[in-house]
Amino acid sequence: MHFAWPFYFCRMKYSRLTKQQLEELHQEFINFLATQSITAEEWQDIKANKPEVAEEEIDIFSDLVWEGVLGKVEYLENISAHQMHLFHLTDKEMKLLSVKVMNPDVDLTTKTGFAWFKKNWQSDFVEYLTASKAYGEDKNLDKFKLIEQGAVITKGELYQWFDKIIN
Repeated sequence: MHFAWPFYFCRMKYSRLTKQQLEELHQEFINFLATQSITAEEWQDIKANKPEVAEEEIDIFSDLVWEGVLGKVEYLENISAHQMHLFHLTDKEMKLLSVKVMNPDVDLTTKTGFAWFKKNWQSDFVEYLTASKAYGEDKNLDKFKLIEQGAVITKGELYQWFDKIIN
């Protein structure tokens, strides 16, 4: 049996994929095991007799998937009841457009609240802030931390709309 020794016994960099995500990536996981010369029979044996090794393999695979996804992410959004944090993740830095709604009756996470915002985006009840920050040592880890804090990957339409308005 062959294992990814450089990674073996290492702590995960990101987080383990959910059972549903692993099921959706079933073929990719089989290919991953094949790259390590682990056959279907060997995998069944590992799962049954060395569950800690099976867990390590799933963790390594999860990190590889996250690396691939995070390397392609360009936009993230984190929207709460009264704030929107819209991120454009460029090659060199993270750009932020922050929107704060100071009307306590508006909840941006609802259709009604967002409709209010679209009509009143220029009102005194809405504040905007822009900022940018260089990445730390690991660009993908910086992106992952934003996702852990509630940001979701998007195509960036909202960011781009604001960017046109502000600039």
